[in-house]
Amino acid sequence: MFQPTGQSSKQKHPKVKVLDPDIDYSKAKSVHSISSWWGIGGIFIVLVVGNITNYTNSHLPDGLRNAHLTHFPAAFIAERAWKDLKILNDFGPKPTGTYTNEVLAVDFLNREISYIDQLKNRNQQLVVQNQIVSGGYVGVYMNKSAANVYRNVQNVVVKLVGRSESTSRHALLLNCHFDSVAGSPGASDDSGSCAVMLEVLRVLSRQSDVNRYSIIFLFNGAEETPLQASHGFITKHPWAADVRAFINLESAGSGGKEMLFQSGPKHPWLIEAYARAVPHPYAQAAAEEIFQSGVIPSDTDFRVFRDVGRIPGMDFAHTANGYRYHTRYDSIDYIPLPVLQRTGDNILALTRAIANGDELGSTERYAQGYMVFYDFLGLFFVSYSADVGLMINLSVVLLSIIIPFLSLARSTSGTHGRQIRSETMTGFLATFLGAGASGVLCFFIGLQLDAIGRSMSWYSSTNLILGVYCCPALLCQCVVHLLCNRLFGSKTTPLSLALKVQARLNGVNLFWGMITLGITFTGYRLAYIFMVLILCSLCSSTLISMLGLQNTVHKWLLLHMLFQIVALAWSTQFYHILMNMFVPITGRIGSSINPDVIVGTLATFATLFSCSYLTPLLFLLKKTDKLIGELVAITLIALVLATSTHVGFPYRDDAVKAPAVQRHYITHTVRKFYDHNGGERYTDAGFLLQELDRNAKKTIEGIAMPDVVTPMREIPACDKELFCAIPFYSIWHQVLFENYWLPGPAPVVRQAVTVSLREKEQLSEHEHRLHLVLKGSFQCSLIIGPKAGSTLKRWSLLSEIPTPIEFNGQRGHFVLLTAGVESEPMNITLDVRHELKKYDGPLVDLLVTTTHWEYHKEHTPVFNRLLARVPGWAHVVPSVAAVNSYTF
Repeated sequence: MFQPTGQSSKQKHPKVKVLDPDIDYSKAKSVHSISSWWGIGGIFIVLVVGNITNYTNSHLPDGLRNAHLTHFPAAFIAERAWKDLKILNDFGPKPTGTYTNEVLAVDFLNREISYIDQLKNRNQQLVVQNQIVSGGYVGVYMNKSAANVYRNVQNVVVKLVGRSESTSRHALLLNCHFDSVAGSPGASDDSGSCAVMLEVLRVLSRQSDVNRYSIIFLFNGAEETPLQASHGFITKHPWAADVRAFINLESAGSGGKEMLFQSGPKHPWLIEAYARAVPHPYAQAAAEEIFQSGVIPSDTDFRVFRDVGRIPGMDFAHTANGYRYHTRYDSIDYIPLPVLQRTGDNILALTRAIANGDELGSTERYAQGYMVFYDFLGLFFVSYSADVGLMINLSVVLLSIIIPFLSLARSTSGTHGRQIRSETMTGFLATFLGAGASGVLCFFIGLQLDAIGRSMSWYSSTNLILGVYCCPALLCQCVVHLLCNRLFGSKTTPLSLALKVQARLNGVNLFWGMITLGITFTGYRLAYIFMVLILCSLCSSTLISMLGLQNTVHKWLLLHMLFQIVALAWSTQFYHILMNMFVPITGRIGSSINPDVIVGTLATFATLFSCSYLTPLLFLLKKTDKLIGELVAITLIALVLATSTHVGFPYRDDAVKAPAVQRHYITHTVRKFYDHNGGERYTDAGFLLQELDRNAKKTIEGIAMPDVVTPMREIPACDKELFCAIPFYSIWHQVLFENYWLPGPAPVVRQAVTVSLREKEQLSEHEHRLHLVLKGSFQCSLIIGPKAGSTLKRWSLLSEIPTPIEFNGQRGHFVLLTAGVESEPMNITLDVRHELKKYDGPLVDLLVTTTHWEYHKEHTPVFNRLLARVPGWAHVVPSVAAVNSYTF
C-alpha cells in the first residue's frame, strides 16, 4: 500500500529522548563541549604538575652550621658532619684491603670517636671496640650461588650505653660502611652515612638524658665485597646478641633524599615509629617489593641482619643521581649540606624514638604482620596494616564503580541504565586496548632506535623520554579511544555528552579497579599505588553526585579536574621515582638487554597511570585534531633530536656538573698455567674489557684500535681451560656480561695469591682429601672445577658448598676471598669423590685470580696508553690481575 512520504520518515526515524536539548547531531556540537585548545592545555597541566613534583622530590631543608648550636643545642649540625665526610672523601677510593681503608679510614674513625668521648656529657658512657674478624657464607644473588669468604676485615663498633644496660641489654644498631669500590671516593656510598652516624653519636652523647636502651654504632669496613663485615659482626661480635632492631644507611645514588625502601619483616612498630618521629618522610612500600624482587642489581647489609641475624630493621638509601654511583663522581663535590641535614634530622629523630620506646624491650611481641606505607610528596606520611589495606582497596574499588553508576542512573531518572553500562564498558575497553597498543608502539620504537644504533639517547637527557616514549604512548591511547568510540559508541545515545564522558571515566575506574584487586589478592602491598589514583576519582564523582552536577555544562568537569591535579601529583611523583632509579641502572646492566625496551615500558605505564583519567575528556573537545597534531609534532621533534643531533648522545662529562658516564672495567692480566706435576705449561697476557651497557662495544673497539678485540667465549683458552681462565673477581656480575680480550704484554704483578698441594690423602676407595696451602693476602677468587668423574663433597672453607656455576659448558664452584688486614697463609682441604676406585689421577682444576685495585703506580706504559684512549665522558676502573691455573 502506498503511504505518504512524511509518515514513512517518522516511522524510520522515531523520536529519541535526548537529555541534552542543544544537540543537533547533523550540524552542531554539544553545549557540553569545550574549545579544542583545552587539549593542549591538558598537556600543559600535566607538565606543570610534573615539574612541581620533580621540585618536591629534590627539595631539601637548609643545612645547619656550627653557628646554629647556640639556638639548637640538641639538633643535628650538617656542617660538623660535612667536615667528617670531607676527611673520608679526601682519602680517595677505599676498597677493602687497601691502606686507605684498613689504616687511614680506621684511624680517622677511632680518633673522631675519641674526641666525641672526651666531649660527651658526664651522664653518658661510650664503649669502643675494634673488631678484626674472619668468616664466610654462601650467597645467592642474581640466581648465582657462590662462597663468600673473608679474612681479617675490620669493624669499628661503638656502644652508647642506655639506662637498661644493667637489667636488659637490648640495643638498637645503626650501620654504615666506610669502604668503597675501586675508582670511587664513595662520598655518598657510603662515607656520607658514616658522617651522619658520627654526628648522631656526637649529639646523643652530649645530651644529659641517658637513652632508655643502648645504641650500637657499627662502622663496617667490608660491604662492597660484598656484605662481609656486617656478617662478621652479626655472627661473631659479643654485642650482636643484644641487638633487637637496626637502622641501615646505604646509597644507590649520589645525594638527594634518603628513601626508606625496606623494613621489617613483619614488625609494623618500626613503621609506626617512623611515622611518629621522622620530620621529612620519604618512603614507599612499593620500593621495598620492587627491590626485593631482584630487578635492581644491588644489595645491602639489610639482607645479612635480616636473614642471618634474624633481626628486624629499616633500610635507607639515597637514590638520586645514580649516574654517579660507583664512579669517581661520587665525591663530596655533589654532597651539599642540605643532603646531610635532611638525612641527619630523620635518623636522629628515629634513633631517639626507637631507643626510648617500649617496643625494643620485647620486639617479638610487636611482630604482627606487614605494613602498607607511603608518603605524599613528602608532605605527610600514611601507614596501615596489610589487612586494613585489603579492606581499603576493596572498598575504594567497589565504591568507585558503584557510586558513579548510581549517580549517572539517578541523573537519568533510572531510565538509561543499559546505555550507561554500555558507555562504561566502552571506556574500560578503550583504556585496556590503549594500554596494550601504546606498549606495543613503544616497544617497536625501542627496537628501531636500537637497530639504528641510537640506543639510550635519553640517558643523559631524560626529558627526551617525554617525547620519544610518553607522547607516542599518549597519542596511541587517544587514537584507541577515538576508534573505540567509532566502533562501539552509539551515534544516537540518549545520554548527554557530559554523562557519556562520565560513564567512560567510570570505565577507567573499572580498569584500575581490576588491577588493584588483582594485585591485592596476590598478596602484594604495592596495590596502594593504584588505589590512591582511584580514590581521587571516587572523591570527585562522590561530590559531583552529592551536588547534583552530573549533567551541568562544565561544573562537573571543573570538580573532576581539581581532583585530577591531586592524582597527577601522585602519579608524576612515581614517574620521577621510576626514571631516577631505572635510567641510571641501564648504564650497568650489560649489553644483552635492550634498555630502550625497559624505559619504553616504564614510560608507557607512567603515561597511562598519569593520563588515563584525562584521555576520555578528549570527547569534550569540539575538535581533536589540534591535540593529535601536537602529540604527533612533539613525537617527531623528539625522534629527530634523539637520532640526528648531539642531544641524543647518551653520555656527558662533568662540564656542566651533571655527569652521566659510560662505565668500563679494564683488567691488565697475566695468566700462568701449570700441569698436574706443577710444571708450567704456558703463559700469556692481555687486557680484559667489560661491556656494561648497550653501547659499550663500540667504545671498546675504539679503545683497542688498531687492534681487534675478541669476544670472551671465543678466545683460544676457552677450548681447554676452566672458565676460559678469565680473571673473574665477582661471578655475580661478570658472568652475565660480555667481556672482550685484547692480547698484550704482561703487567707488573709483584705479589699474587698462589696455591700449592701440601698432601694428597686417600680417605676411602673413592674419596680423596687434598691439603692445599693458599699464600697471599689480597682480594682473590677461586674457581674449583672437579674433573670428569669427580665430585666435590666437602671442604674446609665453609660448612656448605655452593651450587656449581655453569660457564662455557663447564661447571665450577666459585669462591670470593677477601683480605682486610694482612693475613697468614691459609690451609684449605677439599674432599673429592671419584667414580673409579683408588683413582690416582688429577681430581680438580683450580683457577685462582688475584685482583689489584688502586694499583696505578704499577701500571705499565702500554696500559697507561690504553687507558688514555678512554673518552672523557666515560668512567674506567683499571685493575691488574694475575691468573694461576692448577690441576691437583
